Amino acid sequence: MAVPAGPAEETAAAEMPAHRRREFLAGRLAARRALRAVGLDCGEIPRAGRLPLFPPGRAASISHSAGVAVAVARAPGRGTPLGCDLELRPLPDGAARLVLRADEEELLRGGGWPVTALFSAKEAAWKALSGSGGTGARSLRDLRAESCGDALRVALRTAPHRAVRVCVIPVGPGVFSCVLE
Repeated sequence: MAVPAGPAEETAAAEMPAHRRREFLAGRLAARRALRAVGLDCGEIPRAGRLPLFPPGRAASISHSAGVAVAVARAPGRGTPLGCDLELRPLPDGAARLVLRADEEELLRGGGWPVTALFSAKEAAWKALSGSGGTGARSLRDLRAESCGDALRVALRTAPHRAVRVCVIPVGPGVFSCVLE
């Protein structure tokens, strides 16, 4: 059972319904563990809006779904983008219109990418690109995904040179997505 690591986490968690509070605190715990795995200690992780606010010199990404929380962290001195997403419940095919534009629909039809994988990859990319100067994107449709071998390349539509490579791994009925570079 995860507990708040300080007053900012406690205040944020107190405002949440019980299931959301458990996921929120489990995500913070997962982030602290991920940071420790790359040699960094981290106390509480407050929020800036809905985003985690890490102390200077620390970078991690948190995701949770269906009561499970995960996090990835970056070692000090590495400036590579960082983002992850966990989706344990498959999305209905109709959700594609919320995630994709017409130029990406081939990923569903001929590319073999389920809508849950595309959503998750774009979520992970959004986090990574937000951490490197913001996206300027208002929705996941403002990102463009394309196949890149066994991964996806996800870029800002307004700045295609700002792109990341995202690995999507099946997890039960869902997926885990992580930015590789």
